[in-house]
Amino acid sequence: MSELAPDNPTSIGEIELRVRYPECDPAGVAHHSVFVVWMEMARTELLRQQGVPYAQLESEGVLFVVARVSLRFRKPVLYDQVIGVRTWVTSSARAKVEHEYEVRRGDEIVATGSTTLVCVDRDGKPRPIPDGVMAV
Repeated sequence: MSELAPDNPTSIGEIELRVRYPECDPAGVAHHSVFVVWMEMARTELLRQQGVPYAQLESEGVLFVVARVSLRFRKPVLYDQVIGVRTWVTSSARAKVEHEYEVRRGDEIVATGSTTLVCVDRDGKPRPIPDGVMAV
């Protein structure tokens, strides 16, 4: 499956996308900023797979804010290439959850990343992560 991801495929959120022209710099290379967007897309897909769409959590007053993001670029991604973005939870605590990410072009890992999210209420105060949401 992957050199980094866990063996349990039900715990991996994955999306596939084609790199769009506006996501690239003038040289046709995907801009570093879009990787964070792609990571969020994979993360929300993981929630959806677990039966809890993020829109539902928001309507219930459960929000997740990014407290930390890290990226390591290995190879450039070019306009019109098809890539896959995978994510999985590596740890979760009372109000904090950590994810790892792989951005792949076929079998090749082109970038890796991680995020730390904090669960907050509508006032921005930390709150416990609801049971069954973003578990390891």
